[in-house]
Amino acid sequence: MEKIEILKMVDHTLLAPVATPDEIIQVVEDGIKYNVATICISNCYVKLAAEHAKGRLKIAALAGFPLGSATTATKCFEAAKAFEDGACEIDMVANLGLLRAGRYGEVLEDIKAVKRVCGDRILKVIIETCLLTEEEKIRMCEIVSESGADFIKTSTGFSTGGATREDIALFKAHCRPGLGIKAAGGIRSFKDAEDMIALGATRLGTSALVKILKNEELLSY
Repeated sequence: MEKIEILKMVDHTLLAPVATPDEIIQVVEDGIKYNVATICISNCYVKLAAEHAKGRLKIAALAGFPLGSATTATKCFEAAKAFEDGACEIDMVANLGLLRAGRYGEVLEDIKAVKRVCGDRILKVIIETCLLTEEEKIRMCEIVSESGADFIKTSTGFSTGGATREDIALFKAHCRPGLGIKAAGGIRSFKDAEDMIALGATRLGTSALVKILKNEELLSY
């Protein structure tokens, strides 16, 4: 698969807590140059990024990130404010404590509420696979499939692990047809990206691929 085609599936990501405004502007410039699907950034920088991008780039923002334990009302507010500031997509974290407690209906309603705020705009639901048993992962596949969300996503990148090939295969086997699959965390090379895509991923959350291309360009001079 050509690198340029892979980049069209990438959410080029900068979510470090120490990210500066200048670094966000650079992410915007890189996102435009390499024609990525979106940039995924912290909500406090969405307005800055949107004003700099001037419609040339889609921006993904967050809800309930990174723990998922915020109230539903808080997640909905975060999503609504992000859209007001210029975001096009939301990556939310599911409530894993309620999942662990077997309160599946509440987990579902949490996601549905944020999706109502999103409307026709894309909602991705992060289930933090590294913290779940296989049974819990399958249950989350069922819940996200029922919720009306557009994607199920492996990881925040802020826990004990990122996307694995096994988890992408599990998503593919247990999610409803047409539900997008986002692999995030641990994608360090174009080979990793190709493997995830072959297993069923339709979106990739990573900062490494753009960095690889930038380094290749520097070495070519």
